[in-house]
Amino acid sequence: MNESENFSEQTLDKSTMTSFDQLIINANIATFSAQYGFDIYEKGETDSVPYGQLHDAAIGIKDGKIAWLGAQELISTHLHHYQENQITDADGKWITPGLIDCHTHIVYGGNRSNEFEARLQGASYQDIAAQGGGIVATVSATREASIESLFAQSEKRLVALIKEGVTSIEIKSGYGLDLDTERKMLTVARQLGEKYDIHVSTTYLGAHALPLEYKDRADDYIEQVCEWLPILHAEGLVDAVDGFCENIAFSSDQIRRVFEVARSLELPVKLHSEQLSDIGGSALVAEYKGLSSDHLEHLSETDIAKMAASNTVAVILPGAFYTLRDTKLPPIEALRKHYVPMAISTDCNPGTSPLTSLLLTMNMGCTLFYLTPEEVLAGSTIYAAQALGLSNKGKVEVGCDADLALWDIARPADLAYQMGLNPTQGIMVKGQWRETI
Repeated sequence: MNESENFSEQTLDKSTMTSFDQLIINANIATFSAQYGFDIYEKGETDSVPYGQLHDAAIGIKDGKIAWLGAQELISTHLHHYQENQITDADGKWITPGLIDCHTHIVYGGNRSNEFEARLQGASYQDIAAQGGGIVATVSATREASIESLFAQSEKRLVALIKEGVTSIEIKSGYGLDLDTERKMLTVARQLGEKYDIHVSTTYLGAHALPLEYKDRADDYIEQVCEWLPILHAEGLVDAVDGFCENIAFSSDQIRRVFEVARSLELPVKLHSEQLSDIGGSALVAEYKGLSSDHLEHLSETDIAKMAASNTVAVILPGAFYTLRDTKLPPIEALRKHYVPMAISTDCNPGTSPLTSLLLTMNMGCTLFYLTPEEVLAGSTIYAAQALGLSNKGKVEVGCDADLALWDIARPADLAYQMGLNPTQGIMVKGQWRETI
């Protein structure tokens, strides 16, 4: 497929070409759009184009949407119709879709760096838990935090991500484990989205862990989780439902009860599964045609096939793998074999992945899991969008939201290659360039 053939035909009439709200010119674009040859698994009949990339291109934006995408030469004669503040000259830099962090726990109270230090000095997880540490410590700190202090703590983590090109994010509850604190966490997530005017998908994770007050009564707690869900949904706080299906958490039968309530409310589901063992969590989420199954180090090929059939995204989380010094790699080759889309995310949380850099996460995906730079960037854009059910985000294509990132890089692979250098030149959200945060 010849790159110029992909988009040169998209010439519109003069009245349209002179009516855009914003123009981006002289850009190289990683579109991640099948219209421009993106086909990471080369399933199509024509040759794929890496990243769906276009060179010497321009973008016309109208009403917060991408209205036109074409060769630079097609817009050049119309530039005199625009004010200087309507035109962004990319000067050969790269445009990608705005990055999407599709699995985070950034709203939480407290700090667990003391546990990190203790583990390095030889303390076991059991030792830490016996001293009131682990998730119990985060639950306690989150319950005690006011909504204002919880917002202030979480805001810092969100800002770090936005500075690296993130324009959409998922935020989970799950450190409350009671109705009032779950509500507080989800409310803060909504407030963060409102203040920074980016898309926040809120996920109810009541089935995250067993609180101390329900010790040895997991079924009773799951009953409460099921009762809280319709209440929080009615308050407009829930976009999706998650759970932790694992031998140290909840069984597939217990998670099924939560999923049934989600189904009754027409809410999509996703799952933490196969991180430590294989107890069939991914098969369960596939049965419910869930958005994603996340972690997946112990995922079987049988369940991979089920995920492929249900179009469930595999969300890979190298930050937790790195922090826990795990050695069991997720089955990347089998996921490729079955054409399961792979997203990648920070899993930002206080215990196992205190990570607020999606760019570093991409590097980890390459170095730890042998993903390609194209796979991790696709996993932070188009497939991350799919993992959140956001069909109008994650790609540069006419009709999609104009959520974009501008990068000072030589090629898209630089985003996964470089460590510690932030090449972000700016982000656009809903067609508006954002001021430096």
